Amino acid sequence: MFYHLCYSLLDVNIFQYITFRAGGAILTSLTVCFLIAPYIIRTLKKYKISQTIRNDGPKTHQLKAGTTTMGGVIIIISMLVSTLLWARLDNPFILWLIAATIFFGMIGFFDDYLKLVKRNPKGLSAKKKLFFQSLFAVFIIAYLYFNPTNALYATSLNIPYFKTNFIEMSFLYFILIFFVIVGSSNAVNLTDGLDGLAIGNIIIAAVTLAIFSYLIGNANTSAYLKVAHVLGAGEIAVFLMALFGAGLGFLWYNTYPAEIFMGDTGSLCLGGLLGITAVFIKQELILFILGGIFVAEALSVMIQVSVFRRTGKRFFRMAPLHHHFELGGLAETKVTIRFWIIGIILAIIAIGSLKLR
Repeated sequence: MFYHLCYSLLDVNIFQYITFRAGGAILTSLTVCFLIAPYIIRTLKKYKISQTIRNDGPKTHQLKAGTTTMGGVIIIISMLVSTLLWARLDNPFILWLIAATIFFGMIGFFDDYLKLVKRNPKGLSAKKKLFFQSLFAVFIIAYLYFNPTNALYATSLNIPYFKTNFIEMSFLYFILIFFVIVGSSNAVNLTDGLDGLAIGNIIIAAVTLAIFSYLIGNANTSAYLKVAHVLGAGEIAVFLMALFGAGLGFLWYNTYPAEIFMGDTGSLCLGGLLGITAVFIKQELILFILGGIFVAEALSVMIQVSVFRRTGKRFFRMAPLHHHFELGGLAETKVTIRFWIIGIILAIIAIGSLKLR
């Protein structure tokens, strides 16, 4: 909105710069988060929208019973307000990301609503969640089929760290990006089990993908770095910085001991957004590196279920992976901070792919 009003209509030149608007997006989403969070927390407490703690989990988690949840609403509102103010609303990537925020947010919201308000412990069934996640992924695939982000590499996969860094995959590429979007949404959802764990790593991923988006959206830097140029991708950085600010504000209330959890409203939404962003800028494999914590959490659940079905024994003390370390004697805060540190290391490795060929 500011771009269209201040630059297009009033010719205020500074609003054309992505870096300026990205900075504005951070401060705006952070401010909105601080303004609305106390009210939303009080409202959710009033209606007793609180977390139910599983009995077979770490004993220390029983102290979390009654903590307000569905806090993803705070992140989504802050992020959308900031995006609408600072991003170019004629950019198709921004429009898709806004739509994805609302769509994935609604999936998580209905799941939380059924579990916490209607007291249905199963919430939205796994099949229904997967169906709606898949539906939006198919919409994205259809859009990219007719409007590839880079026509030269429309169905090619970028292979980081190698000089010859594109592999033509034909129709298999669309199957891959389907799993990237759906898998990312669910992997972040599984990671959201400790105070500050998921949102901390989301913040790290958002900043890193913003750097990629900005560089890939610039024809000169993308040519120099030998990555596929995506026209208009720089604007995604504004959206991701709005996510960064909203995430930072939410972490203020979500850090140990958490005043509020994000719930599926936040985790399903934010995970989906990371996956869609990686697809738009053609950095699908980078997301696997950058989101290594999310990947490890999801794999730990898959391994645990597979081994238990075959042998009747557990491979991990408990899944997802963060609970395994908790039951091994590590304090929750130590697990969370160590996972953040790993996330930062993975982000550095991911950024290194821009020069290491």
